[in-house]
Amino acid sequence: MPAASILIKPASSNCNINCKYCFYKCLSSRREEYTKGFMQEDTLEALVINAINYADGFLSFAFQGGEPLLAGIGFFQKAVMLQKKYNTKGLHIENTIQTNGILINKEWAEFLSENNFLVGLSLDGPKKIHNQYRKTTTNENTFEDVMHAASLLKQYHVDFNILSVITNETARKASYLYKFYKKQAFNFIQFIPCLDEAGRDNQSPGGFAVNPEEYGRFLCEFFDLWYEDFKAGADMDIRFFSNLAQMAAGYPAEQCGMNGYCQCYFAVEGDGSVYPCDFYCTDKWKLGNVTDGFNNLAASDKAVLFTKYSGCNLPECKECPYFNLCRGGCRRWRESFTDGMPGLNSLCKAYRMFFGYASERIYKLGRLIKEPGYRLD
Repeated sequence: MPAASILIKPASSNCNINCKYCFYKCLSSRREEYTKGFMQEDTLEALVINAINYADGFLSFAFQGGEPLLAGIGFFQKAVMLQKKYNTKGLHIENTIQTNGILINKEWAEFLSENNFLVGLSLDGPKKIHNQYRKTTTNENTFEDVMHAASLLKQYHVDFNILSVITNETARKASYLYKFYKKQAFNFIQFIPCLDEAGRDNQSPGGFAVNPEEYGRFLCEFFDLWYEDFKAGADMDIRFFSNLAQMAAGYPAEQCGMNGYCQCYFAVEGDGSVYPCDFYCTDKWKLGNVTDGFNNLAASDKAVLFTKYSGCNLPECKECPYFNLCRGGCRRWRESFTDGMPGLNSLCKAYRMFFGYASERIYKLGRLIKEPGYRLD
């Protein structure tokens, strides 16, 4: 049995804000049921029992949405209680949660701190950038609420990182964004390039997807700023750069989508339905239910098919000088498929630009990991 990571959507696609570029809202609208409802206690209990039975050594529960905090603090208290009750195998269990932060108050911050949750806080940057796309359902701005959440997380010593969706608007302001993170002492940052979920399946494009050239320039500029500060001893951690350094050192990336193939990490919807990935929580890719057991779900025909046809075998990729760092990228970015096989990453131009510009320094970061005493010049 493997170490396991289970992604859970306790509030399904329900959310208290209305982000213009939200991929999950768009994806859910194509299902027979837009929302799978709020997860009930019997479903949660079955999930915890079967996840513990499946995992070996390490088990991660990653709560996402929609907005997972809508499930209520009692749901998460119950989740922690069930984990302790059924963890007779002595697994190391980790809980993470990705939230827009709107509902975080002192009670939530205290709970997250006491139970060692790692929090991902969605914040796209300074006020003007963040408020452009991340509005409430009544079209109100959310920046001040998210910043208040960040201050509470700091006050209660909750480990958290900032997750920023990179649109064309953001991509043109790398320096502005970097200075904002630095000023706010946000030391753990994750980028997600905005994808065009609305344009999937040949539907009308939503217009929010980041342009490859813009994203490439963004990565180059941001890396320059970060690398110089890193050499000077600054401790800002950029998840994408850290994973590239690990890969340059010969280790696998921990970030999903960077190793060049998919693993069926299981995404569980509010009604207990299980899918191979949250990009694929669609009727077509439903594997079954948590009550089926994760060993059985992993061995299902759909799960095997999903992982089998996720690797990158394109000649132009295998011959690329940067393939060792790129690996072809996330399956979602390599649609549409031809003869069942994924195509070229739609951000290929961005990564070629970035690796051509920064790969020498990335491999130096890899040496820093492998060789004690190595110094960056």
